[in-house]
Amino acid sequence: MELSSGFSALPVKMADQTLLASILALLFGFAVLYRLVSKKNGETESESLAVTTSTTVISRSKNGADADADIIIVGAGVAGAALAHTLGKDGRRVHVIERDLKEPDRIVGELLQPGGYLKLIELGLEDCVEEIDAQKVFGYALFKDGKATRLSYPLEKFHSDVSGRSFHNGRFIQRMREKAASLPSVQLKQGTVTSLLEEHGTIRGVQYKNKSGEELKAYAPLTVVCDGCFSNLRRSLCTSKVDVPSCFVGLVLEDCQLPYANHGHVILADPSPILFYPISSTEIRCLVDVPGQKVPAITNGEMAKYLKTTVAPQVPSELLDAFISAIERGNIRTMPNRSMPAAPHPTPGALLMGDAFNMRHPLTGGGMTVALSDIVVLRNLLKPLHDLNDAHTLCKYLESFYTLRKPVASTINTLAGALYKVFSASPDQARNEMRRACFDYLSLGGVFSNGPISLLSGLNPRPLSLVCHFFAVAIFGVGRLLLPFPSPKRMWIGARLISSASEIIFPIIKAEGVRQMFFPATVPAYYRAPPAE
Repeated sequence: MELSSGFSALPVKMADQTLLASILALLFGFAVLYRLVSKKNGETESESLAVTTSTTVISRSKNGADADADIIIVGAGVAGAALAHTLGKDGRRVHVIERDLKEPDRIVGELLQPGGYLKLIELGLEDCVEEIDAQKVFGYALFKDGKATRLSYPLEKFHSDVSGRSFHNGRFIQRMREKAASLPSVQLKQGTVTSLLEEHGTIRGVQYKNKSGEELKAYAPLTVVCDGCFSNLRRSLCTSKVDVPSCFVGLVLEDCQLPYANHGHVILADPSPILFYPISSTEIRCLVDVPGQKVPAITNGEMAKYLKTTVAPQVPSELLDAFISAIERGNIRTMPNRSMPAAPHPTPGALLMGDAFNMRHPLTGGGMTVALSDIVVLRNLLKPLHDLNDAHTLCKYLESFYTLRKPVASTINTLAGALYKVFSASPDQARNEMRRACFDYLSLGGVFSNGPISLLSGLNPRPLSLVCHFFAVAIFGVGRLLLPFPSPKRMWIGARLISSASEIIFPIIKAEGVRQMFFPATVPAYYRAPPAE
């Protein structure tokens, strides 16, 4: 048997071998051509190589050195620990560096609003409020001039387990750290990050000191800075205009019951609010707001005298004995209340989150809700990405994070800043009328209380609704001044009341960003699609 083609003189077996050799040569030629094209495009062996499976993401850094992780997280507080667990669950190799892994002992970060608890559920972290003696919180009680009104969270549409939670901050953080560290892809280390490693405008990782004081470096395609309100790394990543309007003085009350069980209590005191809420089944946290950056000294007894003479007469009678006992025990602590609008400098290879990035007055207890909401936004943005090595493309894509976070963050930030100013006493009669109007407006119940409380609780992240309720309070106050018969003096106070309301809220809105806050869909980054890989 012979072939009728040009191989007619060859036996069939020999022709088959020749055909096989030709196919192999052709495949080899394609391989060489592909190699040449790859080199022409700059993709050499020293550059990125990514192998992706359903559970792991293995990355190699641009400079040829193996990355220590896919993502480095600086800080393991509420934001850092929750983010580490979330990204670890998605298969990312996460390296967390925390200055001190002992249980934190703080007097803030103890109240999680229902909106924050819903985000905790979304992140699979709801069991972190279990086994720490956390207390359910169903709303607020507001006190002014001997009168009280109860404001319940509008939770009718939610599962019975949904409510606020109050607890010892340190216990909550330790539970989240344990959850994060239980994942094989998460590495939690104690160390102090001293600087970000920058190369040609791109953050490549961090330099840190471990527990032994040894200087080490860690590399990753993305570094997320979550080192809290005292961050020393934020300067190069954002415009850090930190305002300190007041300080909290913290006490723990024992052996007493709140007038309204399972509620936060806000006393509209002079000169500024006093807060009470449960942090365990036997303890009640008291936070006394002291305006300004200086507080009476604790060591020489000035603080105890201030609390007994100025604050104690304004404390509800049910709590007074326990309040005095707490002062006499002497465990008095202070904490500056910081406010800082989010003003990021998009930087390739790095991202800011938590209090390192954005702070608001803690009066409304919204900080953890904002942080957990931000983590949900970032998780959803990163989910479709397998390779994080193209820092500049990733940075451009993550600009959408700053817009997508705005509805929740700006609503809570604006409400916190505005309420603190309204709830504080003032020598200005118009401001005091606004304060009275706010208390009476919330006392009306129905939509007048449900609307503001749904904003405060993080259940209704609508900035426009916030502005409407805020000016409804102002108009309500003006209406009371003008009825039944307006006088020139009352009309003048009413005009100043509207002016005062504007002076309170508009600067906060301006700092948050009018366009991002009210018209996010007009921001180009809102529509940014994941980069092609």
